[in-house]
Amino acid sequence: MILNRIDSPSDLKKLSVIELSHLAQEIRQFLIQQLSAAGGHLAPNLGVVELTLAMHYLYNSPSDKFIFDVGHQARFIRC
Repeated sequence: MILNRIDSPSDLKKLSVIELSHLAQEIRQFLIQQLSAAGGHLAPNLGVVELTLAMHYLYNSPSDKFIFDVGHQARFIRC
């Protein structure tokens, strides 16, 4: 299990693209199990798995900061 080997964002940089894909599947399975037991909104959590992994893989987290917001608060700006 790849998820058990991840202790920090820097561990993601050591993974291959195939391993990152497997890790995304493991994270989704973990989320499904946890939310099935505790309740909560499943789809939004599943929808950002690859995005979050990619951001941690490409950027220098935790020194690079990420801000997530919910879609219904997004504003459209017409130029």
